[in-house]
Amino acid sequence: MRMVCVGTNFGFVPKLFFPKETGHKYKAPELIQQLQQHRQNFTIFSGLDHGTEGVGGHGGVHAFLSGILSKNSRGFREKNITVDQKAAVHVGAATRYPSMQMTAGSSGGSTLSWSAAGVAVPPIRDLRLLFAMLFEATGPRQISVLKKAHRQQVSILDLVQSDAKSLKKRVGIEDFEKLDQYFTSIRSLEKRLIQSATWLDQPKPKVSYQLPGEPDEMDFVDRVPLYYDLTVLALQTDSTRVVTLEFSDLGPDSGGFPVSRSYHQLTHHGKVAGYIKELSIIERFHTKQFGRFLDKLAAVREPNGRTLLDNTMALLGSGMGNASSHSNKNLPLLLAGGGFSHGQHLRFEPNRFPAANLFASMLQRFGVETDSFNRSTGTLNGLEA
Repeated sequence: MRMVCVGTNFGFVPKLFFPKETGHKYKAPELIQQLQQHRQNFTIFSGLDHGTEGVGGHGGVHAFLSGILSKNSRGFREKNITVDQKAAVHVGAATRYPSMQMTAGSSGGSTLSWSAAGVAVPPIRDLRLLFAMLFEATGPRQISVLKKAHRQQVSILDLVQSDAKSLKKRVGIEDFEKLDQYFTSIRSLEKRLIQSATWLDQPKPKVSYQLPGEPDEMDFVDRVPLYYDLTVLALQTDSTRVVTLEFSDLGPDSGGFPVSRSYHQLTHHGKVAGYIKELSIIERFHTKQFGRFLDKLAAVREPNGRTLLDNTMALLGSGMGNASSHSNKNLPLLLAGGGFSHGQHLRFEPNRFPAANLFASMLQRFGVETDSFNRSTGTLNGLEA
């Protein structure tokens, strides 16, 4: 099983995303119409959010995949770990990369994935770097240098850990908690170094796919499909089983969209029809590209006879429910694939079921033995196949 989480920092206009009807016979609103070829392969959720834990306007968006604001993560055993990183821990060294984080935004992004140490996992924007990580061969000399670097890094970590242990005996409670978080980060880094070292001698898969020239200089509208292409190839070659893809700002010239204002300005539409019309151009693009991604997953036949879409949980959503009012309530959430019972709109009573219940269901399907995730109250009903 694979997991892909796609997040937009500004969410979607609610009336363009959520159907009015529930069940299987809902009428698809404007944004969902871009996905109609896969209607039977996805479920739309409404009424789910992270309660007061996810409130904070733009400052609450980073809780999208965890349900916990970073500033409130003290006291949680795994801090504000996100669902993708929980899945990545389960994968471990089974793939070259336990997880991959990508961002198509010009600012680089930093809020979609968080580790068990409560640290943001930085995404990669550089398409050429992503391609090289996945498919470009590493020569013997480079491998030797990398192995030496790994040994040095592990040695440095041993020294740091030894110094930290001695310091731990002489600090107060608050500093002790910070040191404990520091220890967790060191152990996590050490584990990743050991895992990555096991793959240094393994050849990377060969693919016929090639990036266009200077892909990182292209407009947002032209780059986004390339991130999805690399995601499909990464999953298909089993280079990773967990991917997050973050969409934040559009970069210069409105990212190539025919709009008169910035993406952020348009999200503060105040229900002005003209603003919403321009904003819908960007939001339709996002759902259309997600539909194209599902097309590609469905076109890949796996050794078990199922498609890559059957074997992949693809989540589209945001930690922002309504950017115009800075609301983090009623998050836009759509889950495709993964062998769940789909083709429906599931509406939940507000403030009763946390979005983390959906993530708990996803983790179970991924193979993680758990009945809960962060602030969940269980798993989510209505998805059982």
